[in-house]
Amino acid sequence: MTAARERDDALCAGDFLDLSPGILYHEPALMIQTLLQRSARGALNYLAHLRAFSINARLYLVNAVITGASMGVFRFLLNFYVLSFGYNREFVGNLVTASSLTALIVALPMGYLADRLGRKTSLVTGGTLTFLAVFAMVIWPERAVLISMNILLGLAQSLAGVTMGPFLMENSSDRERTYLFSYSSGLSTLSAFAGNWIGGSLPTWMGNLQGLPATSSSAYAASLAVIGAGAALAVLPLLFMRAPRLPRAERAAFAPFAYVGQHAGQLSRLIAPMLMTSLGAGLIIPFMNIFFREVHRQSDATIGAMFAWSSLAMGVGLMIAPPLAERYGKIQLVVVTQLLSIPFLILLGFAPWFWVSAGAYYIRAALMNLSGPVYQTFVMEKVDQSARATVASLVSMAGNFGWAFSPTLSGWLQERYGFSPPFLGTIFLYLLSIYLYWRFFWPDRRDAAVKL
Repeated sequence: MTAARERDDALCAGDFLDLSPGILYHEPALMIQTLLQRSARGALNYLAHLRAFSINARLYLVNAVITGASMGVFRFLLNFYVLSFGYNREFVGNLVTASSLTALIVALPMGYLADRLGRKTSLVTGGTLTFLAVFAMVIWPERAVLISMNILLGLAQSLAGVTMGPFLMENSSDRERTYLFSYSSGLSTLSAFAGNWIGGSLPTWMGNLQGLPATSSSAYAASLAVIGAGAALAVLPLLFMRAPRLPRAERAAFAPFAYVGQHAGQLSRLIAPMLMTSLGAGLIIPFMNIFFREVHRQSDATIGAMFAWSSLAMGVGLMIAPPLAERYGKIQLVVVTQLLSIPFLILLGFAPWFWVSAGAYYIRAALMNLSGPVYQTFVMEKVDQSARATVASLVSMAGNFGWAFSPTLSGWLQERYGFSPPFLGTIFLYLLSIYLYWRFFWPDRRDAAVKL
């Protein structure tokens, strides 16, 4: 029994690569059979992990699908909606900053609130605030309302964000946990594939219904109203969850501040790479639709299709991340995939041909985002259960810090110098982030064994 299992493990680890050239040449059927056997075993193993998902986890995945489709379209159309009223790109950057800065400021209080409300109530509240903010921006597109509703989105984003990690940890076991984190992000991203595809054509459909151009404010407003309805629908699966609140003894009161003081060094190692990534991402990612419109002169429909295919590429990458992490290790996957994405980021920003830039956009997105849920699982596994909401708050702060400040700087740079400086800044900060992942957590270093 043990020998058979070891033989199967060796086969799954790729022992067919050790076959001699003569065997590979004279017995190609054996090689094909081996590949088929490995693929079948891998597929069955993958399905076994998915079947282990709890009811609460499955309801959350339904929410992730609907939210992914709705908010994917929202993020794609919001910039164009704002620009259609005559606002400039600096104001677009300010809106991104408003939501992200809010999420940054309130992250620790939201971690406390998530423990007091319970996971279910926190997720429902975050979803409700999201669709209310979207509808308000449609009804009242004045400058003050747009800013205030992006602040409200920041509150919703923070509450949902600090709740997700602890919720998934509490509703999974060691066996399927990495799969659940990655599958949640993967399904959300794959649903954005359909959402972005529709989003590129939605203003045209809404404009035709009103007899107006697709780029008119009314066409964009009607499109965002549809998205708001989708965001409201996403709340329904959450209402059927059975998620008890944490016992009072496990809820945080002043624990966030005490925990940070006790584990400041270890927490800084976990969070510093994510902070560098967020600073780099905030310089360019919120402006990708504007980049392809102004630099490569593409239409909304074409950009929407690009975003859709990018979501598909990211979703596929996220789906294959768990078995790769099991085989090669979580941190190895993070470092290698993010490092491989850098050449494609360079092509994306500086290639003079649209088809090269578009191809690089797909590959970079898949490689850079593939390991995100894997690292989030790594972080959650490093901390005690009572501290997970606190650490999730700090992770949220790191993720939003760059998006709070970088878009405003990027908008200012773009208005004066174009897109080259933001791209160069993103490349540098991503490389710094990759170095920190390697420096702190690569398995042959002592720091990899740190347990908070």
